[in-house]
Amino acid sequence: MVRSDVERLELDELTCWRVRYGANELLISQQGAQILSYQQDDQPPLIWLSEQAAYKRGHGVRGGVPVCWPWFGNLLRNPQTVQAMHQQPDEAPAHGLVRTLDWQLQSIDCRDDGIALEFSHNTVTHPLPDWPHAAELRLCIQLNERLQIKLGTRNLGETPLSISQALHSYFAVSDIRNVTVEGLHGCRYLETLEDWQQREQTGALHFNGETDRIYLHPPTHLSILDPTWQRRIHLLSSGSQSAVVWNPWTDKAQRLSQFASDAWQGMLCIEHANVMEDIRTLSAGEQHWLSVSISSQPL
Repeated sequence: MVRSDVERLELDELTCWRVRYGANELLISQQGAQILSYQQDDQPPLIWLSEQAAYKRGHGVRGGVPVCWPWFGNLLRNPQTVQAMHQQPDEAPAHGLVRTLDWQLQSIDCRDDGIALEFSHNTVTHPLPDWPHAAELRLCIQLNERLQIKLGTRNLGETPLSISQALHSYFAVSDIRNVTVEGLHGCRYLETLEDWQQREQTGALHFNGETDRIYLHPPTHLSILDPTWQRRIHLLSSGSQSAVVWNPWTDKAQRLSQFASDAWQGMLCIEHANVMEDIRTLSAGEQHWLSVSISSQPL
């Protein structure tokens, strides 16, 4: 029988949960229902967590897998239907409203084939500022030989609900300059660093400078090839027709909070999302699931 357990602990001001299944370990914060770290066996971590991460109430933790909802990025860069959901879009914080709120832990299910936790946030019982809509969020996390994350949104209101969202995953890499992302060949993308021009990816994605791209209609399977650490990270997604690829590189790294000046070398964000033309409008009672499964294999 595989050893499994869940332990509650306090990291400074935040309540967290350490989840172990065999040699796999997960750390989750109740604030934001944010996965903070993920490690398999004796490998380097798969999910990156900043060495300068601060565990303070009301502040996001740098790294892990923050949940961006009910919009992603700058609200004013979102389609008008998403902006219209907020009463003061000019003053809206980046990446939505749920990253710094405590979610409710609904269940912990320990079985021989894995451990599952479910967190929820209901905007009827816990309203969001300047966002007067009724929705229920559920984040389901399952750990066994892989990590599966599913974010569900149900419209509890009587009128259509428009959202953008992302699972803002930070992946740990040996050196961003030596890794490649496979699976994006032929995909259209928005080059946000050059006036949001639309371009097309040719071949595998390599990194030699700041990167901030929104890929449109990527395949459901992407992978991060890391020859130094002799592994390939597999990402399988569903409910998503967009993905954001981001690394701040040298200059922007100097301006980021909870981020060492050289931390850009060891991380890469690939964020499965519903953004731009992929936003979701849910009718009354409708539910949408966004999910990603993360695993690795040796080269």
